[in-house]
Amino acid sequence: MAEEHAISMPSSQYLADRDGRMIRLRQVVLVARDRDAVVAELCDRLGVTVCFEDPGVAEFGLHNALMTIGDQFLEVVSPVEGSTTAGRLLDKRGGDGGYMAIFEVDDLDRRLEVLKRAQVRTVFRIELADIRARHLHPSDVGGTLVSIDQPDPPGSWRWGGPWEAHTDTDVVTAIAGVEIGAADPDSMSERWARLELDRSVRFVHAGSRGDGLDAIELVAADRGRIGDSTTIGGVELRLV
Repeated sequence: MAEEHAISMPSSQYLADRDGRMIRLRQVVLVARDRDAVVAELCDRLGVTVCFEDPGVAEFGLHNALMTIGDQFLEVVSPVEGSTTAGRLLDKRGGDGGYMAIFEVDDLDRRLEVLKRAQVRTVFRIELADIRARHLHPSDVGGTLVSIDQPDPPGSWRWGGPWEAHTDTDVVTAIAGVEIGAADPDSMSERWARLELDRSVRFVHAGSRGDGLDAIELVAADRGRIGDSTTIGGVELRLV
């Protein structure tokens, strides 16, 4: 994870659930065999730039690169060691694809109680002065690795390093949501709803690669391009 590089930035487009609590898709992570090739294609197609490479992910046997889309983040990770969770996912799904969805929340402790009652396990936790985070066991949530993070102040984002909101909006302006393939999408959707994690997530029938994060919906700068799509790093990027 990032060292002492957090920068406070105002965050827009917060989404509140029916009780007024905030949950927002803040970062989407792809896993690739070749980080640099996938990052180069993302930057070229989306008009984004790398804002940070986090040395902290070496703890997980990875290297990464993060790109800003507005004040949200698109990340690519690649294994640099054997026997990593990311490497096993590459093998399981037969190549590059979606890896993780990270949500910003403003009520982490309450949400942890909800998850505890649902017997959702935590596979990683961190407590820092400017952010608290929990990674949830993919088998208990379904579809993808999920993290719920509460930054202080709201809108800051330590994991992005010394970032600034992305201002080149020629192609995309924000991350609207993700699409997760599931063998039983109705059941998985209901589970995510019970866990209060279903904002900005759509569930569809899984293809031959099995359950996983298969598409990212991005807000198009040019409304005439809505509906355009391309596949990079094993994930469909769809303009909405």
